[in-house]
Amino acid sequence: MRYNWQQKDWTKFSYDISQFEEKLYAFAVKSGHISGILKAMSKEDRIQAMIHIMVAEAIKTSEIEGEYLSRIDVLSSIRNNLGLHVNQASVKDKSAEGMAALITDVQNSYAEVLTKEKLFDWHKMIFPVDSNINVGTWRTHSEPMQVVSGRVDKPTVHFEAPPSKQIPLEMDNFIQWFNNTAPKGMHEIKHAPIRSAISHLYFETIHPFEDGNGRIGRAIAEKVLSQTVGYPLLLSLSTTIEANKKAYYNALKIGQSSNEITDWLIYFIDVILMAQDESEALIDFTLKKAKLFDRYQGQLNDRQIKAIKRMLDEGPKGFEGGMTAKKYMRINQTSKPTATRDLQKLVELNMFKVEGDGRSTSYQINFLD
Repeated sequence: MRYNWQQKDWTKFSYDISQFEEKLYAFAVKSGHISGILKAMSKEDRIQAMIHIMVAEAIKTSEIEGEYLSRIDVLSSIRNNLGLHVNQASVKDKSAEGMAALITDVQNSYAEVLTKEKLFDWHKMIFPVDSNINVGTWRTHSEPMQVVSGRVDKPTVHFEAPPSKQIPLEMDNFIQWFNNTAPKGMHEIKHAPIRSAISHLYFETIHPFEDGNGRIGRAIAEKVLSQTVGYPLLLSLSTTIEANKKAYYNALKIGQSSNEITDWLIYFIDVILMAQDESEALIDFTLKKAKLFDRYQGQLNDRQIKAIKRMLDEGPKGFEGGMTAKKYMRINQTSKPTATRDLQKLVELNMFKVEGDGRSTSYQINFLD
């Protein structure tokens, strides 16, 4: 099989825009709607919504690669990066800290031109501790860079990237293309979803690093979206991709077989649209949180507030299995009678709803409309 980079029209990507014009319109409508909601929110609520979306992206982009980060450490790191004065010593997971640094930097530097130094910095953020790979530099190994699956003795090769000796030139060309297609560039691509989809496919095809290409490739796709629309676009592409990784890898495989990429664009723009829906849901969750504390202001003690905030830090789904007396005791370092009394009070206030009974009793937050 000849891959896209082995064909004569490599980098001369072509597509039939008529196949997804309605999707481009839907993206523009959704972007305006989300922007309007964010502008109407208080500054504090806007920051909280941004944190939820950034945490989701940091966690899910790592899960796609089989790495599972501490949500609390990601959350603490992002708050630190945003200057919200969380104690740095509380962050134990250095990989979580590194991914949080990457996601924050993508947001903060979206308008800047892309450079190889920026990509090297991002690579170092992904691998903040000692690694058996070369960090912050292009790959140089002589063996083929292949995406494989199956048995070690009989692997199935899904894709083979350009050899390492070609990487410096390929990446120089990619960075030049990226900056030339940016707003006001020599070859500007005005539709953010198209430029985002091409940039991701282009980068993933080159596969310039020994490891971490997927995470950086998704960061590039999100940088493009913000850069092209002209403001930080809050969404998590990785949340949508991780929900159906098989579809992602299948679409990528098809996209890397030809430089006519209409099918790839249709797939990736759908990912962007679903990510926008997810962002709306997280923004709605942020507003529900604010209403929740407004409704019960002055009725909760410090222990109850601490436990509820800890639940909300887990996102819309809360604790797996809900809050229990045992979890409440651990969070507040308190006795079982105190925990039981506090939880019962939350039920009486209609802030908690009960699930199960006896030893299986758990509690979920009751978000009232």
